[in-house]
Amino acid sequence: MIRRILLALLAGTAVCLVPWTVYLAHTLPDRYDTGQWRTAWVGFDIALLLCFAAGAWLGFRRRRAAVPLLSATAAMLCCDAWFDVMLGWTSAERWTSVALAVFVEIPVAVVLALAARRLLTGAMPRRTVTLRDIEMRDDPRYQQVTRELPGTDADIASKTGLAAREVKECLKTLQENGFVRRGRKGEWDAIPQDLREPRPDDYDGADRERVTAFLDAKYEKEVELLAWAAANRDGFGPWSTAQRTSTRLTEAEFRELDAEYRELIARFIRRRRRPVEGEQELSVRFYAFPPPEAVPS
Repeated sequence: MIRRILLALLAGTAVCLVPWTVYLAHTLPDRYDTGQWRTAWVGFDIALLLCFAAGAWLGFRRRRAAVPLLSATAAMLCCDAWFDVMLGWTSAERWTSVALAVFVEIPVAVVLALAARRLLTGAMPRRTVTLRDIEMRDDPRYQQVTRELPGTDADIASKTGLAAREVKECLKTLQENGFVRRGRKGEWDAIPQDLREPRPDDYDGADRERVTAFLDAKYEKEVELLAWAAANRDGFGPWSTAQRTSTRLTEAEFRELDAEYRELIARFIRRRRRPVEGEQELSVRFYAFPPPEAVPS
């Protein structure tokens, strides 16, 4: 209901602004003397400064509140460019205003808008699990290496007990498949990815059997994990939560729910790269499926 009211309000306002804009275009004078000119522009620039400062702080902390603030700052920059150019068009500094608008204000506004979109979507590389990924998952060395990230080759070798040559080979393979990257100081860091399940029907012969076996083993481990969590639920303290519900959705709404969940998880995964005191590794799961009574036998 609220959504419909909001949409009606937005649409109605847009329609009402058409005759109002036409009226102003025919009645407003070309010139107009006003007071508080300096206060208006200085106040606007102070507000812009505060938006930049708050946006930098929120963006650095990867807070979702940065999204509307960055969008508002981008809109204010566009307004600043518009009024600077239009109000100074007849002055000797008009080309300076045009240059600032074209090369500074508009580009910065675009960058801020893209940053807001990136924070909103939490964009991560998205791809389907490949046969090479399955090979790496079956090799315990890769799991050992990734658990010790971030770190240098020597640090990882020391913590895992693997030979330096093995660590370098694992890191090279992980880098080629987009799982890790190496910083300027030689420290390796994990790259979050949005990995989708492979479809056995996309493969033939032995490859199909391999993918099927991978999915069977994956879900068998998931069932074991959930059973273990249920049996030990009283020992997690504040580090666990559970929630379940049921709802009726169209397929499009279900895809929207899935996308929003992935965006939320991506945002928290990308919040920081370095470990901090007091953090705890958590296993997070999301399942959505028709209940048994809704599936035809």
